[in-house]
Amino acid sequence: MELLRVEALTLAFGGLRVAREISLALASGDRLALIGPNGAGKTTFVNLVTGQLAPDAGRIVLAGEDVTRMAVAARVRRGLVRTFQISRLFRDMSVRDNVLLAILQREGRTARAIRHAATDRTLVAEADAHLERLGLGEVAGDRVGAIAYGQQRLVEIAIAVALRPKVLLLDEPAAGVSRAEQPRIVAALAALPPDIAVLMIEHDMDLVLRLARRVVVLAAGALVFDGSPEAVVSDPGVRAAYLGSYGT
Repeated sequence: MELLRVEALTLAFGGLRVAREISLALASGDRLALIGPNGAGKTTFVNLVTGQLAPDAGRIVLAGEDVTRMAVAARVRRGLVRTFQISRLFRDMSVRDNVLLAILQREGRTARAIRHAATDRTLVAEADAHLERLGLGEVAGDRVGAIAYGQQRLVEIAIAVALRPKVLLLDEPAAGVSRAEQPRIVAALAALPPDIAVLMIEHDMDLVLRLARRVVVLAAGALVFDGSPEAVVSDPGVRAAYLGSYGT
């Protein structure tokens, strides 16, 4: 089932075209990596998709609905979630309470209801299920500021999943995470609900090859490759634009 379609998305700042008729689609279960050199337009593209920028032309369709002119919050409610959009973690609150706040947001309830939520067995069970899925069950009651940085990145993903996304956009999920902690990230992303379509911006090609089933490459605001992880490392155009000697 197709969940996201981007059609000829275009944007210019002054005379500089930063998105050049970008078109792609994501279906249920897709695991797509977005790569490209610095300045290629990756963040601009994601900002367009999520509503932080408005395109000059093109369309964004989410689960059959045109969301091109919708606000960020309206897209989130319809299932388009980006980890970057989620409020900063509350470091003095427990891991579980951070996820409970996301559930309250999803249900349209005020954050002031957090004390009641913490005693609601149904809500707590849901929060704990998200945390268990991502390997965070043992730290559910710990203060966020007291857990490892790699675990904090996983809490961000748990919050995103608690919003029940149809499409989840991850902005460098392993950025700042030590090599020793990276297996946690890999295992957590592999355990995401299989029906979610995932698009991640990532620079670590080893991580891309482990997690992605499909790779798209942006260069100078244009889509220059869309194919398998195996094909991307041998594509001469991608090598010239981004990968250089990787994999040789």
